[in-house]
Amino acid sequence: MARKSRPSKDRAPASTSVVVIGLGRFGRALALELADEHTEVLGIDADPEVVQSVSADLTHAVRADSTKEDALRQLGVHEFGGAVVGIGTNLEASILTASLLVSFGIPDVWAKAISEAHGRILTQLGVHHVVHPEHDMGQRVAHLVRGRMLDYIEFEDDFAMVKTRAPADIVGLRLADSAVRSRYGLTVVAIKRPGEGFTYATPDTVVERDDTLIVAGRTHQTERFSELG
Repeated sequence: MARKSRPSKDRAPASTSVVVIGLGRFGRALALELADEHTEVLGIDADPEVVQSVSADLTHAVRADSTKEDALRQLGVHEFGGAVVGIGTNLEASILTASLLVSFGIPDVWAKAISEAHGRILTQLGVHHVVHPEHDMGQRVAHLVRGRMLDYIEFEDDFAMVKTRAPADIVGLRLADSAVRSRYGLTVVAIKRPGEGFTYATPDTVVERDDTLIVAGRTHQTERFSELG
């Protein structure tokens, strides 16, 4: 049965206590992942069936109206170090909830946006991190489909890290001799041999056929490099 009581004030440090509001696909997956990493998680949703489905896996799972300040204060939401608004389809509820979390002074507020306009409003409210899960995943998959990358993560300011196969022109060479940085503008961060785990790359690392590399650099340069694999 879902826990209805207010979470204890004697909670974990801010970095390990998070409230997740809205337990749809995005919020549920995020809350469960946090819980798996031993984070104290308070999950809040308006649907009692949703709350019941996660009650055994989260520290606390509560049915509540997150647009009501009194309800959130009774649950001690204002005492958490981090908060995530996973509400997507109900824009009014998303905006009102995010506004309350910001007004509480929670140090780290994240919110899901389903459109650019939604994201702008959340940013204007003072939300610290606005995420666009579907848009971001679409961009990521587009990079993977277009090139020969095995995995891809893009950061701000046109910087990316890519998992890719070692291109033939550096196989058999020490990284110091391969001129990867001067030729492609990239840094090889880590390397993985078949059947082994990733290890940090050094100038003396010799690249072998079938090696998998993690490289970092400008987005277009990582794409160009992955096409050589």
